[in-house]
Amino acid sequence: MKKNLTQKENTIYPTNKIVWFSKINLLIIFVITTLFFQCKKTEFAGETKGVCPEVVSTDPANAAVGVPTNKIVVVTFNTPMNGSTFTSSTFYVKQGTTVIAGTITSSGKTAVFTPTVNFSSNTLYTATVKAGVKDLEKNAMIADYVWSFTTGTAPDIIPPTVISTDPVNNATGVTHNKVIVANFSESMNPTTINSLTFLLKQGTTAVSGTVSYSGVSATFTPSVNLLPSTTYNATITTGAQDLSGNAITTNYVWSFTTGTTPPTVVSTDPINNATGVSLNKVIVANFSTAMNASTINSLTYMLKQGTTAVAGTVSYSGVSASFTPSANLLPSTTYNATITTGAQDVTGNAIVTNYVWSFTTGTIPPTVVSTDPINNATGVSLNKVIVANFSTAMNATTINSLTYLLKQGTTAVAGTVSYSGVSASFTPSANLLPNTTYNATITTGAQNVSGTAIASNYNWSFTTAGIVLGTAANFGSFGGNAGVTNQGLNTVINNGSIGTTAASTLITGFHDGLTADVYTETPLNVGNVTGGIFTAPPFPGTAVKFAIAQQALADANVAYLSMSPASKPGGTDPGAGELGGLTLAPGVYKSASGTFNISNGNLTLDAQGNPNATWIFQTAAGLTVGIAGPTGAKSVILINGAQPKNVFWYVGSTAIINGAGGGVMVGTIIASSGVSFSTAGNAVQTVLNGRALSLVASVTMVNTTINNQ
Repeated sequence: MKKNLTQKENTIYPTNKIVWFSKINLLIIFVITTLFFQCKKTEFAGETKGVCPEVVSTDPANAAVGVPTNKIVVVTFNTPMNGSTFTSSTFYVKQGTTVIAGTITSSGKTAVFTPTVNFSSNTLYTATVKAGVKDLEKNAMIADYVWSFTTGTAPDIIPPTVISTDPVNNATGVTHNKVIVANFSESMNPTTINSLTFLLKQGTTAVSGTVSYSGVSATFTPSVNLLPSTTYNATITTGAQDLSGNAITTNYVWSFTTGTTPPTVVSTDPINNATGVSLNKVIVANFSTAMNASTINSLTYMLKQGTTAVAGTVSYSGVSASFTPSANLLPSTTYNATITTGAQDVTGNAIVTNYVWSFTTGTIPPTVVSTDPINNATGVSLNKVIVANFSTAMNATTINSLTYLLKQGTTAVAGTVSYSGVSASFTPSANLLPNTTYNATITTGAQNVSGTAIASNYNWSFTTAGIVLGTAANFGSFGGNAGVTNQGLNTVINNGSIGTTAASTLITGFHDGLTADVYTETPLNVGNVTGGIFTAPPFPGTAVKFAIAQQALADANVAYLSMSPASKPGGTDPGAGELGGLTLAPGVYKSASGTFNISNGNLTLDAQGNPNATWIFQTAAGLTVGIAGPTGAKSVILINGAQPKNVFWYVGSTAIINGAGGGVMVGTIIASSGVSFSTAGNAVQTVLNGRALSLVASVTMVNTTINNQ
């Protein structure tokens, strides 16, 4: 079967190849691919293999003219190469189709072609490095590299020279970690720049190190730091040659002397023998000069309590080294800090002797002894000021918005922090949300007047008050002292009762789910109540039922007041009285005009993942849901964990819910002057997931289902 290469495969195989394979040789192809293609330039299957060797420069450059006839050809790669892969078949020079005889050498990132005899004058030559030459990681170059150049009329006979060095000749105060550099007058044959042609000596003793070459610069990197106050001699020998084979005429020698004064620790914090040190102290040592940051670490900067090492983090900045303990220090305890002779300045000078100092921590840290509200408190008022009381007087400057936090989940609550006596107070900028859990924290940044911090963060939680319905929660519908009326065949009160403090004759069109009594003036309109019907006498009222109805009305009035703007101030009106089409987060919403409508679309309530999220809607006058017409019904939609039991409607007058029938309303509606669902004659079912409670007027339903939640 013949299979065209996919785009992904073309990152590995040339695009003009056609691969024939079957199910049997798929494994063989995979193995060949793995063995022979160790790198590529793009990611495949979320994995990058190696870095492909690439030619980054050549000498002569491509299209160069006037090249000396005694020129050697040098190619430089982006990575050190495997010299054994450079042969006469992988690196060669041609004049036309004629292969030029020569020798090939390789060192580090460079490969060199030296012709056996000089090139011909005024002649075009082409050099080639074949795909397949490999680096030290066995990654192969993925494409041939070809370039051309044209010779001039004569060979290059001018010898190279060393034109500058770093350090300069006779330099003093040279850093001990110095890399020695020699710069040439022209490009050199990199294979001639090595440990035999670039030497560093201290007197007659050779200094070990690594030699490298790039551009026109040779570099000698000592294996270890140079000695302080010592003179060194560097030499470039006549073995160093340019690309035409010309050597420098005489050895180039220069000298320099390293620096002298070692660094010292000039101060510490805490100072030696300090007492009363705070338990969260960061230990600092200041040096006389800039230090080599890599030598300031856990091996050269230590803190111990007796013989026990203290865990911590070491950092360095400017001339200061800091040791930050992983945990607070113990109270009333002596510690010893040490900077060892492994610490070096930027010139490589180490401090002469270990520097040791001691300090003693303060007494028992302060604690939070009580809070208001207490941990796990419930029913907390929405305008609560949160207070934490300490065991001792605190440093007031450490009691602030960074050390005293209040959060609802991961969201910080805005507020003001104050401190007086031994008490810290957090005053929220706005009322807290109802029925919501908050977490308060005093951090270890809080310190007493002697600078001792609390040992660990102090956390406590509390939950704010919701709307308490009392016995009114048992009623799906309550008609105040005016009654409850059903005007349709399909009205149902699920999981709840209905009630009124009026006479039983004002309950019309219902069947009592407890007693099987029918309260009706029109037998055709009989709504089903899964709970009981609670009214005043005569039929079939009893003193017990009447007392239950009276208590429910009293509890509904208390809940009504707790939902009012006076009890829950700060409500906003995001839609200027129109809630339709909005998506609202938990909170208190108050109509500025005195009425709320849901007519421009459905209202969506987003709990944002909080099952306790609560909404309170306050309207001084009416609430109207839906508009006239058979398609005018509107709904309240709950998302992301919102629950009907946490939605409340405070209505100063009358609530009219989908007068045309239909729609789903949500929440507990407590209206002063009555609630009505649909209108007589409508057969479309209207649903309320919640309660409809009226304080002084009746509740009227037509084909309505109330799911008491």
